[in-house]
Amino acid sequence: MSSYTFAAPSSVDEALSVLANSSRRGERAQILAGGTDVIVQMRSFDNEPRLLVDIKQLAETNEVSIGEDEIFIGSAIASGVLNENDELKRLFPGLLESADLIGSTQIQGRASIGGNLCNSSPAGDTIPALIVNSAVCVIANSDGNREVPVEDFVTGVGQNCMSSEEFLIGMKMPRPPARTGDAYLRFIPRTEMDIAVAGAGVSVSFDDGGTCTRARVSIGAVAPTALLVPEAADALIGTQVDDSDLRAAEAACSAAASPITDKRGTVEYRRKVVGVLCRRAGTIARDRALG
Repeated sequence: MSSYTFAAPSSVDEALSVLANSSRRGERAQILAGGTDVIVQMRSFDNEPRLLVDIKQLAETNEVSIGEDEIFIGSAIASGVLNENDELKRLFPGLLESADLIGSTQIQGRASIGGNLCNSSPAGDTIPALIVNSAVCVIANSDGNREVPVEDFVTGVGQNCMSSEEFLIGMKMPRPPARTGDAYLRFIPRTEMDIAVAGAGVSVSFDDGGTCTRARVSIGAVAPTALLVPEAADALIGTQVDDSDLRAAEAACSAAASPITDKRGTVEYRRKVVGVLCRRAGTIARDRALG
């Protein structure tokens, strides 16, 4: 039977000290934010001994701040809590919808956007939605905090840029300007509670004349990490984001994808589907922006 130990620090400094001491002893430490991925992994393919460090007691990881210029979401806040925040749903409907896709209502009482990001699955639903909203990770370490754009945070399947002595405090995003909309869509084999075969997020902003002035497009589950697709954004910027523009973005997403073939879909199928999802998400984002 594997041996597990547990720590529940009450401050960021204490959490960093626990991680540093564990690293010096050559012991494995794993952060517990929501725990919905960690517990499943421990019960299946990854049951090696470890120290579980619960960060749900920290004020910083439980903070939601909605400022005039910037929004901050703590890494340990459950998706169910975020989905009750009407202002967040108005500002980032696509991001909140991506969080609402993860598991059942019961799971969302524990699962967090920060945990989904740190799990670093290629199919993580919130990751493309964070990327299109220009989210930046705030990472605690012994030298203070460092910041990394979400598109650079995940480095491989189940891997990210943090060292064993760091942890994610939360994500910050610029407040969307007027006439901005976002959307995230995924395709799954079942009607609910499944892992994405492909996913796409889009955020667009328009000027007073209805011309797109800013766009970000990200795709998931079709490469080792979620991808920012500048070519798809370029197909939308300076346009009215009509059907032909969206089809150009669709083609760019299909071209950027580098999926695998497995029992859930072939390479060709995933490339096609992720482009279609981009086009449909772009339509939703456009309609939300123009209201």
